[in-house]
Amino acid sequence: MRETTRWQRPDDAELRQMMSEEQYEVMVNNATESPFTSEHLENGREGIFVDAATGEPLFTSFDKFDSGSGWPSFTRPIQDDAVVEKQDTSHGMVRTEVRSASGDLHLGHVFEDGPKDCGGRRYCINGVALRFVPVEDLEKDGYGYLLPEMHERRKYEPHKN
Repeated sequence: MRETTRWQRPDDAELRQMMSEEQYEVMVNNATESPFTSEHLENGREGIFVDAATGEPLFTSFDKFDSGSGWPSFTRPIQDDAVVEKQDTSHGMVRTEVRSASGDLHLGHVFEDGPKDCGGRRYCINGVALRFVPVEDLEKDGYGYLLPEMHERRKYEPHKN
């Protein structure tokens, strides 16, 4: 169950103060970070990835996989309504943009070339848009309600076999 009132988008002045220049450009102005630069690419720890601005839970480590694209990739969001998909026709292409539901902030794009055994989707996400919360900190950081979901997903990780 997604909490809807907890994750509020800060106003623009707060966003500018709390974000790095790159985070602001990516999340507010829909830019893309350089490939193979995200600290999350090599992160193999169990936990969740939350919106860097609002703290809204977005993805789990159990749904993360190495797509070789240079950006953190996931097979699905933590909950279907955690992200919003919108058509993106920028740069002369037609793609599907992924935005955080509560923050309405740019995260990346979703493509239909992900692991077939996990639904075939690849959420290609800018690492600067994410903050990692390790499973051992979920309770302390206010995400304890997600522990049952984490235990359930731990049982099924076909793309990691």
